[in-house]
Amino acid sequence: MLIAADIGNTNIVLALHDGTSWVRTWRVYSDQRKTGDEYYVIFRSLLEDRDVDISRVDRAIVSSVVPNLTTSVQRNLKRLFDVEPLVVSHSLKTGLKRDTIPSELGSDLLCNLAYAHHTHPDDDVMVVDFGTALTFSTVRRDGGVAGVAIAPGLITGVNALFGSTAQLPQTELRIPDTALGRNSEESIRAGMMYGYAGLVSAMIETSEKELGCRLFVMATGGLCRTIEPLIPRLDSVDKWHTLNGLKLISDLN
Repeated sequence: MLIAADIGNTNIVLALHDGTSWVRTWRVYSDQRKTGDEYYVIFRSLLEDRDVDISRVDRAIVSSVVPNLTTSVQRNLKRLFDVEPLVVSHSLKTGLKRDTIPSELGSDLLCNLAYAHHTHPDDDVMVVDFGTALTFSTVRRDGGVAGVAIAPGLITGVNALFGSTAQLPQTELRIPDTALGRNSEESIRAGMMYGYAGLVSAMIETSEKELGCRLFVMATGGLCRTIEPLIPRLDSVDKWHTLNGLKLISDLN
């Protein structure tokens, strides 16, 4: 079995793959103030709560965009499962043209692009990831990385609005009934949901014009299902996309 850790700016996602599917997932808040021992206790309790047979885990892989947490998680996985975790980096086999990978490309986006190219090798593919940051990563059909665009994520945007204004409330993100809100919550939902749908549609259209081709667009991330009905150009939506990229890279290496 494979244990995968996807360390993001908001959450650490732990996931267990039995060779056929992801059978367990857990989310832990990304807190750089926690010690390695604290994370060990948290991970251990989560695994015990789900009655996981630790002895069956023979592979581990880590993707991280939070350098201060990488070593801590890596050491704790080794401590828990007695396997040396593979840490995603540009030097690993990904199926992508290595010389086209930007030096600053995050490991989560590397996983997204690797899995996108693996599943759609005959298409030019864009992956839209609705995470802490809203990212647009594009790979050409020859495996070359075309580039990336980054914007604040939906939750990041609404939290910034709540934190920077005196009268606007913190609001649950869901599709509103109208784009013309009549109270604060309706107005925020209208601006965020329809506004971000327009942003995504515009980024797809602009990228296609620049590349001179039609893109196959894949969506992932925590809010991909929430906003999907507002963006007709999304060809596939898969909340497991990044984790599947992690498994792919583990298999390739």
